[in-house]
Amino acid sequence: MTGDGLPDEDLEWVRSGSDYFARRLAELTEEDVAGDSLLPGWTRGAVIAHVGYNAVALRRLCHWARTGEETPMYTSEEARDAEIARGAALPLGELRQLCTDSRDALDDDWRSLPAEAWEAEVRTRQGRRLRARETVWMRAREVWIHGVDLATGGSYRDFPPAVVDRLTADVLEGWAARGEAVDMVLHPTDRDGPTSIGSPGPTVSGSAADLARWLTGRGGGGLESSTGELPALPRWL
Repeated sequence: MTGDGLPDEDLEWVRSGSDYFARRLAELTEEDVAGDSLLPGWTRGAVIAHVGYNAVALRRLCHWARTGEETPMYTSEEARDAEIARGAALPLGELRQLCTDSRDALDDDWRSLPAEAWEAEVRTRQGRRLRARETVWMRAREVWIHGVDLATGGSYRDFPPAVVDRLTADVLEGWAARGEAVDMVLHPTDRDGPTSIGSPGPTVSGSAADLARWLTGRGGGGLESSTGELPALPRWL
């Protein structure tokens, strides 16, 4: 965190992740947009629209932090779903513009937040209370993960190692907060040591990136379990 309150590292992850998402998006054709993404039940168009409107939703939390006026990310789950559905039907050029414009506007909002506003309490779509500075990490994980979800050949192995580790910690902290920890040991083969979760259970081994992909609900390819079977996982978000 800098003296003016900007969470430096998280902002860099957002910017590099936004560039990653934009590169993946640039590979799509108009015909690709209606095709399936790697997010079950979502088309690529829906994923693109979601990323664009997510920036708009986070701008509402910036307004809340700056003014103290409660402005939720979405008025309701139904309104959010309808917005994504409408966006998914837009032409590819308009979807790209949506993502660019909302990304830049959110970045401007963050840059204009006074230092004290970064510590203001806001609330996520799921109802979790958090400091406004955490909205930067929320955006970082969106652009990195959904860049892969566009199904243009991206991989969690493209992510900076620190983003991979933060994602894993994010999932495990969420499970712990909800009392849903899975009994197992995670063994990232490219990190220093294993991590036990809950009570002793099967050891799941693989690269840190492949483990993070599995933990966030994107499949367990490349992983091995000491029991021969991967444990069932709770939802992430």
